[in-house]
Amino acid sequence: MIEIIHLKKSFGEKHVLKDVSLKIPRGKTTCILGGSGSGKSTLIKCLVGLLHATSGKIMVDGHDITKIKNEMRLAAVRRKFGYLFQEGALFDSMTVGENVTFGLKYLTDVPEQDYPKIIREKLALVGLQPDVAQLNPSELSGGMKKRVSLARVLAVEPEVILYDEPTTGLDPIMSDIISDLIIDLKNKLGVTSVVITHDMHSAFKIADYIAFLYEGNILLHGTPEEFRKTDNPYVKQFVTGSSKGPIQMKLRAE
Repeated sequence: MIEIIHLKKSFGEKHVLKDVSLKIPRGKTTCILGGSGSGKSTLIKCLVGLLHATSGKIMVDGHDITKIKNEMRLAAVRRKFGYLFQEGALFDSMTVGENVTFGLKYLTDVPEQDYPKIIREKLALVGLQPDVAQLNPSELSGGMKKRVSLARVLAVEPEVILYDEPTTGLDPIMSDIISDLIIDLKNKLGVTSVVITHDMHSAFKIADYIAFLYEGNILLHGTPEEFRKTDNPYVKQFVTGSSKGPIQMKLRAE
């Protein structure tokens, strides 16, 4: 569904994405791994159009979105995507129900009388009861905020969901619940998922394919089993979480 071809992104003299090529198949979950500063979040923001690529192509259903100048056409492509922000990004001044339907007002023609039904359906999809709709974000736990944020993404029925560090800040049990939810949504809705993460346990559980991003380049792209068996020293060190290896040696040299 998505093909990234020789994508580069620079901020002045800082080259964050140096040469990234990656295929993301429809209806599958692709996890993008990498340490802090490796360019993971920059990549996902280029995919959704929050950042403009310096060069290269991002093909979505055969159309290079980096070349689309017409705002109406670009908006139509962007509506294929739902973006789960790392911190959830709920609006504190709105109830849960208002947060869930926020995108419906600006991205769809769904009549307001249908909002209550959509709120119930999307909250149920993420494992929340209907009465949560009346609460404010300040009354929610971290895990509930993540799920409400995901319900807001689902309300506009995207074809692709981009998850930016979905388990960050959560305890191990809630992280596993979120991982199960990502799997469940893929199976129920058939959505294509791109998950930015450094959580190896979650990645091995949810991914059909994994890509390892290091210093702006993809070092390895394959199945979870291929990652478990890899001989690439950089990937192997990241997968095992070892403090000894080429990554640590490079950091000390710097």
